[in-house]
Amino acid sequence: MHLNLLLGLNLMVAAGNILAASATSSPPNVLFIAVDDLRPELGCYGKDYIQSPNIDRIAQAGMVFERAYVQQAVCSPSRTSVMTGARPDTTKVWDLQTHFRKALPDVVTLGQHFKNHGYFVQGMGKIYHGGYDDAPTWSVPWQNPKAPGYALPENLALNERPFAADPTGGAVTNQSTRPPSRRPAGSTRPGSRGPAFECAEVPDNTYTDGKVAELAVATLKNLAAKPQPFFLAVGFVKPHLPFVAPKRYWDLYDPAKIQLAPNPFRPQDAPDYAIQAGGELRAYHGIPEGSLPPDLARQLKHGYYAAISYADAQIGKVLDELERLGLRTNTIIALWGDHGWKLGEHDAWCKHSNCEDDANAPLLLSAPGMKAVGQRTKALVEFVDIYPTLAELAGLPLPGHLEGTSFKPLLDDPQRPWKTAAFSQYPRSQRGGLMGYSLRTDRYRFTVWVSRKDHSKVDALELYDHPTDPQENQNIAKRPENVGLVEQLMVQWQQGWPAAKPKS
Repeated sequence: MHLNLLLGLNLMVAAGNILAASATSSPPNVLFIAVDDLRPELGCYGKDYIQSPNIDRIAQAGMVFERAYVQQAVCSPSRTSVMTGARPDTTKVWDLQTHFRKALPDVVTLGQHFKNHGYFVQGMGKIYHGGYDDAPTWSVPWQNPKAPGYALPENLALNERPFAADPTGGAVTNQSTRPPSRRPAGSTRPGSRGPAFECAEVPDNTYTDGKVAELAVATLKNLAAKPQPFFLAVGFVKPHLPFVAPKRYWDLYDPAKIQLAPNPFRPQDAPDYAIQAGGELRAYHGIPEGSLPPDLARQLKHGYYAAISYADAQIGKVLDELERLGLRTNTIIALWGDHGWKLGEHDAWCKHSNCEDDANAPLLLSAPGMKAVGQRTKALVEFVDIYPTLAELAGLPLPGHLEGTSFKPLLDDPQRPWKTAAFSQYPRSQRGGLMGYSLRTDRYRFTVWVSRKDHSKVDALELYDHPTDPQENQNIAKRPENVGLVEQLMVQWQQGWPAAKPKS
């Protein structure tokens, strides 16, 4: 009896060990957080004047990618590259009017790939650009809670174009297809929307992001009860225009301490179409054409910062619920902004260019078992790399169509040699149609503007030396002493992204 009891006890211990091992080796969940128009001006990026404690929590448990670059600095092309793992010239999405399924009808998206491998995949808020959802991506239909664009009656009255039809507040049009405005400086465009910012004493769930956070919290409770791993995509709209946020988030900032852009002028010797003024902003009531007065620029920055903190608080609610449910230790968290944003730099606002302010966007990733917790990396990574990285972290095979590289190795060794360049692009309507292809190396940003019909026809070049000119204020491509460097970078651009991949 004693021997049998001992054997039984040993079997129970062995079984317990097997269960524990299977629990720790179970497929990780994924919490996939998208934040619209978020530039890397956050506490975890060294900007301690920004109140972003919840985004900073992800950084403390994961890694900050200081040099992460989008493939095109506008909503739909960027988000399409993230979700398909393919670049704009492959997806054929260069604007806000084209769905990627037109060019790639059978492509397996990021969510679809996880779904095909046993995950329950659910999405809410802004993941794809407004109006361009993709049903095959999800296990259940995507959801987007509706809310008014403004809380104050006077602002709702000004808002001639209802936000119910466009809850993301998306760009009025693709700037690349619109010629520069000829309105005189100081004039205003006839109002088609309400004001560019709002400060109101209202609860968080007055606006869309508060409702998205509530839906995400409720969804997590349901997902926790399911037997399969989940991939939950949660998209927040702010700090996209208009900069609306409850008053308590405005109160986090002293407007007198908000610094205006240090370079309110166009890059010297750059083509005039390289940077555009920001027509998206000027669709809002009361925004003049031309350079903005300092007081208005400071109000806009104040609103942008308040909107960051508002979105951050909603992210915190989702993180809190993830932890409360005991799901945090086995969940990958990826947070990304779909592109950067100008706040008066180069005398411009919004995105729509290849400059560093627009192409460089925040990317944070926390994964179970990663070694370099709480660290940061200067390795060049691209948003097209997010798909293969998440798939590899979950132990999934990589589809053959992917045009990015998993940066999983950086999570253990952030200083290791990595890509030699990151690639972005942006179209322009000038000269019968141009495409600006931008190469970001460790030291330089090099942009080649070519005819969209014939890439051998070069219209202009841009070259910025980041150690001496981090704000990209001086184009040095035409300087005689840089002839050899330009030739070298031109070869590197022509070789493209496959040649820039890290050596295995």
